[in-house]
Amino acid sequence: MRKLALSDEILLKVEKPARYIGNEINMVKKNPENVEVRFAMCFPDVYEIGMSHLGIQILYEMFNRRDDVYCERVYSPWPDLDKIMREEDIPLFALESQDPVKDFDFLGITIQYEMCYTNILQVLDLSKIALLAKDREEDDPIVIGGGPCTYNGEPIAPFFDLFYIGEGEVSHYALLDLYKECKAKGLSRKEFLVKASSIPGIYAPALYNISYNEDGTVRSINNINKYMIYHNDANAGTTSDDVNSLKENKNEVSSNLKLSAEEFDGFSLDIKDYPNLTKEDFDKIPDKVRKVIETNMDDTFYPTKPLVPYIKVTQDRVVLEIMRGCIRGCRFCQAGMVYRPVRERSLEHLKKTAYEMLKSTGHEEISLSSLSSSDYRDLEGLVTFLVDEFKGKGVNVSLPSLRIDAFSLDVMSKVQDVKKSSLTFAPEGGSQRIRDVINKGLTEEVILKGAGMAFESGWNKVKLYFMLGLPTETVDDMKGIAHLSEKIAERYYEIPKDQRIGKVQVTASTSFFVPKPFTPFQWASMNRKEEFLGKAKIVNDEMKAMLNKKSLRYNWHEADVSVLEGLLARGDRKVAKCILKAYEKGCIFDAWSDFYDNTRWDEAIEEAGIDMDFYISRERDVEEVLPWDMLDVGVSKEFYKREWLKAKSEEITNNCRDKCQGCGITVFKSGVYCPGSLDK
Repeated sequence: MRKLALSDEILLKVEKPARYIGNEINMVKKNPENVEVRFAMCFPDVYEIGMSHLGIQILYEMFNRRDDVYCERVYSPWPDLDKIMREEDIPLFALESQDPVKDFDFLGITIQYEMCYTNILQVLDLSKIALLAKDREEDDPIVIGGGPCTYNGEPIAPFFDLFYIGEGEVSHYALLDLYKECKAKGLSRKEFLVKASSIPGIYAPALYNISYNEDGTVRSINNINKYMIYHNDANAGTTSDDVNSLKENKNEVSSNLKLSAEEFDGFSLDIKDYPNLTKEDFDKIPDKVRKVIETNMDDTFYPTKPLVPYIKVTQDRVVLEIMRGCIRGCRFCQAGMVYRPVRERSLEHLKKTAYEMLKSTGHEEISLSSLSSSDYRDLEGLVTFLVDEFKGKGVNVSLPSLRIDAFSLDVMSKVQDVKKSSLTFAPEGGSQRIRDVINKGLTEEVILKGAGMAFESGWNKVKLYFMLGLPTETVDDMKGIAHLSEKIAERYYEIPKDQRIGKVQVTASTSFFVPKPFTPFQWASMNRKEEFLGKAKIVNDEMKAMLNKKSLRYNWHEADVSVLEGLLARGDRKVAKCILKAYEKGCIFDAWSDFYDNTRWDEAIEEAGIDMDFYISRERDVEEVLPWDMLDVGVSKEFYKREWLKAKSEEITNNCRDKCQGCGITVFKSGVYCPGSLDK
């Protein structure tokens, strides 16, 4: 019987001790001594958030299908336990075996949002793993990051050995097999990382040199192979031409040698220091790392026996992923760009999976998951099946925000309590002009028609989501948020009084625009805190001036958090120093308003010498080398440039279903709306 890492005395002191004991329904149990690779899968936030993440559930089942691998889970200890672990010198542990994370071969960290960066350092620190990758010993776990934030992992690159770029089902098995092979042959940690970088989707940041211009912008990005010194007698694969070529560039190499040794985090530039490698191994390091994607959504891994926790978590239900990618092309949306192309799961596959997951979990609710569920081609058939099959069996069907039409309203009225639920619209912009700038593809006419249909069907609560600080934004665009909210309220009162259900409630919420890498807005300037708050005040004042102001509510996101997110989203490796200083000052759980400390972050930014105007306020030149330019998501930079110019001209772009826009994603030869793809 396994022994818990925490004593009963400690478990009785902390909030929700079930977070730390494991043994949930469907937890995988293996003997660690009978496996060859131990993988600790970490979500760097509290248990309830991490347990709701579908990606970890997929990889957990995928890894544990192998007899030679044991994948276990790790979450960030809540501050109450964090304090005790530091005071009593208790190392962070995995839930399944309760063994210290430091004893594992890999520590895999999924990075879903920038505000968890200090929690990554918390996990490393409590695990007694060196925070900086260059300081790690041979027997330390390989620290690998995955998830959307790795599309610009540069601000946290010094803390990671590897990043996984793309979808996890594709290359992890190859990585695990390579690790076993290298371990059996006695290769060093650095030799393994060099070999791993040849696997599709694997990016080893220490193998890439980032040089900077005097103004702080990136001058060039080169992998270590450009700087390596090869010898005829040391490598059978090296020719005299290689050596002569090196001599011709000797001055360039010599001038960069000292800088490169520092930038490559202790990786030697002499082939003689890698006895188990050849020049061919270094030649395989790509100049650009292309993301990997799953092309067959039916013949792949999916958790038919997901973990079921003993405490309530954020998403306490079966999650059915129906498709990946999005056809819409909103210019601010990173997910819509990096998860291209659109790939769907078949209706029959989803029916079978729904049965299996409900049977293995006992959950009483099933939810559909995708970026744009309304665009799933078999949506009507799927929803009808779920409602007809499970509604009478005590299973609730939870629908995502669907495009409001007659079918959607009919279905929602069957699965929701109309009197208690609210309908959600995401216009993002208050005026048609700004919606065209961001390529939202949603007109005021469509919004009002959908709201009217909903009101006539019995709904009287509407939620609206907008953004402030968008490129080219004007005061009229801001005030348009209040005006659109007012028009929706007015539409409700057009219904005869005897057919209304009480008063209407329209709640408008604004987040603040944060430019993200790999979007047409990656070059855009971003507002500072004072500008954001000033714009929120304009909207708030306009709301109060509306005739139906008692039916309108308005709230906005924290401006200081948005500005910090902007720094972390588009930062380079120099920002890592700031993150480290913030952690040393006590910053963790920054995504939680109860723990976020802006004063500490301001101090860290100042001490690290970070110029916020450089990273936040300036508009990038489209020819500038960007910190994430060593990555390739399949969408071409030329497409982003075209879309950036069209945004400034207020031109819209058709969605993928209407017409292919030549974004470049056809390189994957997959996608239901991509010319030449194999899965039409």
